[in-house]
Amino acid sequence: MARSDGLLAVGGDLSRERLLNAYCMGIFPWYSEGEPILWWSPNPRLILIPSRFRVASSLKKTLRQNRFTVTFDTAFRDVVAACANIRVEEGPGTWILPEMAEAYHQLHLMGFAHSVEAWQDGELAGGLYGVSIGRGFFGESMFFKKSNASKVALAKLVEFLLAHDFDFIDCQMKTPHLMSLGAREVPRSVFLDMLHQTLEYPSLRGPWCANSGQGAA
Repeated sequence: MARSDGLLAVGGDLSRERLLNAYCMGIFPWYSEGEPILWWSPNPRLILIPSRFRVASSLKKTLRQNRFTVTFDTAFRDVVAACANIRVEEGPGTWILPEMAEAYHQLHLMGFAHSVEAWQDGELAGGLYGVSIGRGFFGESMFFKKSNASKVALAKLVEFLLAHDFDFIDCQMKTPHLMSLGAREVPRSVFLDMLHQTLEYPSLRGPWCANSGQGAA
């Protein structure tokens, strides 16, 4: 049974099988350097329903101007590394340790983990990555080096998920930024019911393509 802060278990490993089983049960790893692997299942849970994604006028303008070129699954390692580096530069450190990055790369090779990249002038300006199982997308982290780059990446992800009838984006825990984009908190029991339902559908395995909206079956 999870603690009040969402901590459910300690230890284990980051094997592909364990990670996939954990996501199928609404559990994810999150820990800092020097700690054992910590497994979490927060209550409440922050989710974003794709159809309820809130696009601010400034983001609409950026999308119309095509300031960024968006791709999927073309620079997974670079996106994960950038997400880790941004958090180190901001001061508090990162949970995206080398073994964590490698574990998600293995899921990427299996077609379950995906990255969205926003490029400007040939350079990676922002992006995000996460895990896709059933019709759920489990967001892990995002970063930006240029203003609005990560929001553009998220908007393009939402567009893709809507085209493929995805049920939700799991945002894990509440942040003001995600709330401003339309995310909302639900009780863990509600989230687990949604998760159970979405796992009845086959996973859309990668690589995904931003332009055509296609993914490998």
